[in-house]
Amino acid sequence: MPYSPPSESMSSLVVLAFDDMDGAEGMRERMYDFQKRELITLEDAAVVVRKENGRAKVKQAHSLVGSGALGGAFWGMLIGLLFFAPWLGLIAGAAGGAIAGKLGDVGIDDSFIKEVSDAIEPGESALFLLARDAQLERIVEETTDVAFDIIETNLSPEEETQLRETFAAEEVAG
Repeated sequence: MPYSPPSESMSSLVVLAFDDMDGAEGMRERMYDFQKRELITLEDAAVVVRKENGRAKVKQAHSLVGSGALGGAFWGMLIGLLFFAPWLGLIAGAAGGAIAGKLGDVGIDDSFIKEVSDAIEPGESALFLLARDAQLERIVEETTDVAFDIIETNLSPEEETQLRETFAAEEVAG
């Protein structure tokens, strides 16, 4: 799929989806090298492993990122929406709608959420990245030994600021 790299002032929310439970963890390790080589600037990252029973386990990549990290509230809310809301039925409808609305307010649209949710089945994993200056074409060229899908949405500086403010408030409230 062709990539249109964001301008330097934009961040991207990028999901690398793997068809096994170890792929995301392995790619996270490779991101250290890509970041050192300035192929990507990571603002935040998290590995999600969806176990065979459908439950998702999230590991935030603290060592990979700097002070710009979004924090656990963001990843927890996003992962919860992606993997738990579909099974909670009507009870979660309002809560799921509120979460989706909050994400939509900051530029993460329903189609991105649905695409990510559909891409990560039980027994699979994904690496979630909030990145800037990502040279995805180069990263793809250098990772031909690994199969993964890329799902990406761009965030304007205003949307990124709103995202940080929204989830900083969630961290304080939580």
